[in-house]
Amino acid sequence: METLAEANGTFAISLLKILCQDNPTRNVFYSPTSISSALAMVLLGAKGNTAAQMAQVLSLNTEEGIHWGFQSLLTEVNKPGTHYLLRMASRLFGEKTCEFLSTFKESCLQFYHTELEQLSFVKAAEESRRHINTWVSKKTEGKIQELLPGNSIDAETRLVLVNAIYFKGRWNEQFDKTCTREMPFKINQKEQRPVQMMFQEATFKIARVSEARAQALELPYAGGELSMLVLLPDDGVELGSVEKNLTFEKLTAWTKPDTMKSTEVEVLLPKFKLQEDYDMESVLQHLGMIDVFQQGKADLSAMLVERDLCLSKFVHKSFVEVNEEGTEAAAASAILVVECCMESGLRFCADHPFLFFIRHNKTNSLLFCGRFSSP
Repeated sequence: METLAEANGTFAISLLKILCQDNPTRNVFYSPTSISSALAMVLLGAKGNTAAQMAQVLSLNTEEGIHWGFQSLLTEVNKPGTHYLLRMASRLFGEKTCEFLSTFKESCLQFYHTELEQLSFVKAAEESRRHINTWVSKKTEGKIQELLPGNSIDAETRLVLVNAIYFKGRWNEQFDKTCTREMPFKINQKEQRPVQMMFQEATFKIARVSEARAQALELPYAGGELSMLVLLPDDGVELGSVEKNLTFEKLTAWTKPDTMKSTEVEVLLPKFKLQEDYDMESVLQHLGMIDVFQQGKADLSAMLVERDLCLSKFVHKSFVEVNEEGTEAAAASAILVVECCMESGLRFCADHPFLFFIRHNKTNSLLFCGRFSSP
């Protein structure tokens, strides 16, 4: 699973850079684990150059039993008896007139605990869309309600692969609500806006990252198995310069236990809520996942025999709320496959843009990634 965590982490940072590059003041939040899990199921049905491109973008070595790694990650994420609520689920929704290959269905069930549910996209496209959205809403406690927009499913749709992830955890050291107050948040050197700033003074792990001219702070959730990592540039340092040079290897090195020191810290962190919506096709094509979206080039013959299939749409929605008690976050991904007749003394004051990550510490997996740039 260590190899998979490195691959998923590399993919997560690649996504972060692309989602952040066009608009430096845009807030960003997504689940790389949800996206990579959904794509890994597509990879089970891909062959040839299509599979090679997908593996390269996902930083996966197909000879290293990657699907066993995803199976182990899924088991760890969904384990019972934790101090937090964390679960991830996937499902295949297939056109009922299509006969999907048994090897594809069995592999999805074995590695991703994913069953195939048959729907009639041909005769009841809108009803099928609502059914899928209801499933996603249930799995995300109502935080992702309309994953698939109107008219996204039609008679050409053959398969919809869906992944949903939900997390709710309390801080190990909660913020006192009476200490929350309005403070200015510096969007850039010239502009600022008011934000509700939480405050507490306690012992946290913190590191000075001289290479990036930034600070890294770990805010553990109850039980210590998950943490929020906050990467805050020094005052006057543009967040874009930190993003540009960031890699998963660097993030891991900056936040490893022997680098971060337990210190009495005054922490000021904005209270915020974000809801984001992404069409991932252009992002993934920019990264090099091209053939799977193109008619005549996509090879998804390990899914369905004698059908010319390609991906037509990839939507990803996310939600996060950070407050004095803790964090609630959810995300969902849907991939539509169609028949191709179409396409101390220390102070950590987050009063300017920062990056944040929700990490599963045992597996070193980045479950969620975000950038808070503007209240």
